[in-house]
Amino acid sequence: MSCRILVLYYSRTGATRHLAEQIARGVETVDAAQAILRSLPPVSTVCEATAPAVPDDGAPYAAIDELAACDGLALGSPTRFGNMAAPVKHFLDQTGSLWLSAGLAGRPACAFTSTGSLHGGQESTLLSMQLPLLHHGMLVLGLPYSEPALAATRSGGTPYGASHFAGSEGKEPHTEHEDALCRALGRRLAEVACALKAVRQ
Repeated sequence: MSCRILVLYYSRTGATRHLAEQIARGVETVDAAQAILRSLPPVSTVCEATAPAVPDDGAPYAAIDELAACDGLALGSPTRFGNMAAPVKHFLDQTGSLWLSAGLAGRPACAFTSTGSLHGGQESTLLSMQLPLLHHGMLVLGLPYSEPALAATRSGGTPYGASHFAGSEGKEPHTEHEDALCRALGRRLAEVACALKAVRQ
């Protein structure tokens, strides 16, 4: 039995992308779990602007069909004024047909984010991403304090999901605790997704 975990993110400077890659590493530690890394293109204010079908680097762009086919979802975005970035909201706004069919109901999901300042809205951004997931009927997972890095971190990491303090230039290095929490979140998501899939089959 293969368990497909979609790790879906938007990243401008690479900080959120790094979190996604660490979450994917955590997913892959679970037997039968497969991490599918996908990114989102920027949203343009120019009507004629189009993004290439394949990004210059990083993960391929996501399709709604891949979301419908996943057994679990990790959703990531940098913080924009305490909220998810526009490309993530734009993608979620296109999932109305999945909501109507309850296509994601009962599947586990989690969120992750990076911020330019230490108190730049990590927790509110994570919660903003979880709201549409709850509307879809997904089972939202966080990070329990049984993870030692959650109590030890002095930068990113919250019970609402993995996070990173990227600094104003987006270049602050990811800490050992931040990476450990990402991998723990990915592992937890994969374990729950695989268990739920086994029950359904």
